[in-house]
Amino acid sequence: MYAVNLAEKLKMFSEHWSPKIVSKFNGHDVMVVKVKGEFVWHSHADTDDFFMVLHGSIKIETRNGEILLNAGDLFVVPKGVEHRPVAEEEAHLLLIEPHGTPNTGDESTAADKVEI
Repeated sequence: MYAVNLAEKLKMFSEHWSPKIVSKFNGHDVMVVKVKGEFVWHSHADTDDFFMVLHGSIKIETRNGEILLNAGDLFVVPKGVEHRPVAEEEAHLLLIEPHGTPNTGDESTAADKVEI
Protein backbone atom coordinates (compact mmCIF):
# COMPACT_ATOMS: atom_id res chain seq x y z
CA MET A 1 0.00 0.00 0.00
CA TYR A 2 1.24 3.45 -0.86
CA ALA A 3 -0.02 6.99 -1.49
CA VAL A 4 -0.20 8.23 -5.08
CA ASN A 5 1.00 11.78 -5.65
CA LEU A 6 -0.90 13.01 -8.71
CA ALA A 7 1.42 15.97 -9.33
CA GLU A 8 4.43 13.63 -9.43
CA LYS A 9 2.64 11.25 -11.80
CA LEU A 10 1.75 14.17 -14.12
CA LYS A 11 5.45 15.12 -14.30
CA MET A 12 6.23 11.70 -15.79
CA PHE A 13 4.79 12.41 -19.25
CA SER A 14 4.10 15.27 -21.66
CA GLU A 15 1.76 13.93 -24.35
CA HIS A 16 -1.85 15.10 -24.53
CA TRP A 17 -5.01 12.97 -24.57
CA SER A 18 -3.14 9.85 -23.43
CA PRO A 19 -4.54 8.73 -20.04
CA LYS A 20 -2.13 7.09 -17.59
CA ILE A 21 -3.40 4.64 -14.98
CA VAL A 22 -2.19 5.62 -11.49
CA SER A 23 -4.37 3.30 -9.38
CA LYS A 24 -7.23 0.83 -9.52
CA PHE A 25 -10.50 1.00 -7.60
CA ASN A 26 -13.17 -1.75 -7.57
CA GLY A 27 -12.59 -2.72 -11.19
CA HIS A 28 -12.08 0.87 -12.30
CA ASP A 29 -8.95 2.61 -13.58
CA VAL A 30 -8.01 5.85 -11.82
CA MET A 31 -6.10 7.91 -14.37
CA VAL A 32 -4.46 11.27 -14.95
CA VAL A 33 -4.27 12.90 -18.35
CA LYS A 34 -2.93 16.12 -19.85
CA VAL A 35 -5.23 17.73 -22.40
CA LYS A 36 -4.91 20.60 -24.85
CA GLY A 37 -6.97 21.43 -27.91
CA GLU A 38 -10.05 19.53 -29.03
CA PHE A 39 -10.70 15.85 -28.46
CA VAL A 40 -12.96 13.85 -30.79
CA TRP A 41 -16.74 13.77 -30.49
CA HIS A 42 -17.61 10.46 -28.84
CA SER A 43 -19.92 8.67 -26.43
CA HIS A 44 -19.77 5.63 -24.18
CA ALA A 45 -22.75 3.31 -24.60
CA ASP A 46 -22.19 1.35 -21.39
CA THR A 47 -20.66 3.75 -18.87
CA ASP A 48 -20.75 7.33 -17.62
CA ASP A 49 -17.65 9.49 -18.23
CA PHE A 50 -16.10 11.07 -15.10
CA PHE A 51 -13.95 14.23 -15.40
CA MET A 52 -12.29 16.13 -12.55
CA VAL A 53 -10.07 19.11 -13.33
CA LEU A 54 -6.86 19.19 -11.29
CA HIS A 55 -5.23 22.14 -13.08
CA GLY A 56 -6.46 24.62 -15.67
CA SER A 57 -9.90 24.60 -17.23
CA ILE A 58 -11.79 22.68 -19.89
CA LYS A 59 -15.20 22.72 -21.42
CA ILE A 60 -17.24 19.65 -22.16
CA GLU A 61 -19.23 20.26 -25.32
CA THR A 62 -22.44 18.30 -25.84
CA ARG A 63 -24.94 18.55 -28.67
CA ASN A 64 -27.18 20.48 -26.21
CA GLY A 65 -24.63 22.99 -24.89
CA GLU A 66 -21.37 23.11 -22.97
CA ILE A 67 -20.18 22.83 -19.39
CA LEU A 68 -17.17 24.87 -18.21
CA LEU A 69 -14.98 23.18 -15.62
CA ASN A 70 -12.21 24.85 -13.61
CA ALA A 71 -9.67 23.36 -11.20
CA GLY A 72 -11.54 21.54 -8.46
CA ASP A 73 -14.69 21.00 -10.56
CA LEU A 74 -15.98 17.63 -11.66
CA PHE A 75 -18.60 16.57 -14.14
CA VAL A 76 -20.07 13.22 -15.12
CA VAL A 77 -21.27 12.80 -18.70
CA PRO A 78 -24.16 10.29 -18.64
CA LYS A 79 -23.67 7.12 -20.67
CA GLY A 80 -24.75 7.45 -24.26
CA VAL A 81 -24.38 11.26 -24.38
CA GLU A 82 -22.15 12.44 -27.23
CA HIS A 83 -19.52 14.88 -25.98
CA ARG A 84 -16.17 16.48 -26.76
CA PRO A 85 -13.69 17.82 -24.19
CA VAL A 86 -11.89 21.01 -25.25
CA ALA A 87 -8.98 22.81 -23.52
CA GLU A 88 -7.70 26.14 -24.85
CA GLU A 89 -4.57 25.80 -22.66
CA GLU A 90 -3.06 22.66 -21.17
CA ALA A 91 -5.16 21.24 -18.37
CA HIS A 92 -4.71 18.22 -16.11
CA LEU A 93 -7.58 15.86 -15.33
CA LEU A 94 -8.41 12.95 -13.09
CA LEU A 95 -10.49 10.29 -14.82
CA ILE A 96 -12.20 7.23 -13.36
CA GLU A 97 -13.73 4.58 -15.58
CA PRO A 98 -14.29 0.82 -15.69
CA HIS A 99 -11.11 -1.05 -16.62
CA GLY A 100 -10.82 -1.46 -20.38
CA THR A 101 -13.10 1.43 -21.36
CA PRO A 102 -11.76 3.02 -24.58
CA ASN A 103 -11.26 6.78 -24.18
CA THR A 104 -12.88 7.46 -27.57
CA GLY A 105 -15.77 5.07 -27.01
CA ASP A 106 -14.33 2.92 -29.84
CA GLU A 107 -11.59 0.36 -29.24
CA SER A 108 -10.15 0.85 -32.75
CA THR A 109 -9.38 4.56 -32.17
CA ALA A 110 -8.65 4.57 -28.43
CA ALA A 111 -5.32 5.50 -26.87
CA ASP A 112 -3.39 2.70 -25.19
CA LYS A 113 -3.58 3.10 -21.43
CA VAL A 114 -0.42 2.32 -19.50
CA GLU A 115 0.13 2.17 -15.78
CA ILE A 116 2.70 4.57 -14.36
